[in-house]
Amino acid sequence: MWDSLFGLANIWAMAAWAVLILLPRTPLAQSAIFYAGIGLLCLAYAALLGLILTGSVDPGATGEGGATSFTTIEGVRAIFQSDSGVTIGWIHYLAFDLFVGLWIAKDGDQKGISRLVQAPILLLSLVAGPAGLLVWMIVREKSARKGARIRR
Repeated sequence: MWDSLFGLANIWAMAAWAVLILLPRTPLAQSAIFYAGIGLLCLAYAALLGLILTGSVDPGATGEGGATSFTTIEGVRAIFQSDSGVTIGWIHYLAFDLFVGLWIAKDGDQKGISRLVQAPILLLSLVAGPAGLLVWMIVREKSARKGARIRR
């Protein structure tokens, strides 16, 4: 079951990333990415997390004695030692990285930054979310400074 959910979430996210990177960014496409892509991933995450935390599925995923702890490395390690914990954690990454990717794309479009510049940053965000976001922050800052000099 967890293998299937993991695979389905990957396919769903990759489809949304393909729309984001390859297709024109129409309002319909952006809404589809936001609601059908990010929204459904968030819904899956919340529902599955709720099932895990209540012990409804995979009671062993909550760690020793059924206690889940997000404040200790041991508690987080216990969550990720199960297929359910890995799947839910991965869906978390997929949803947030896609959200960041959509923000980068919208921000880049609003600032007039070429999609050829955006594309490798979006791909980096797909595979290493925070690194892609950091690169985008640097690129957008340089663009903002350049734009400020032109307006003076």
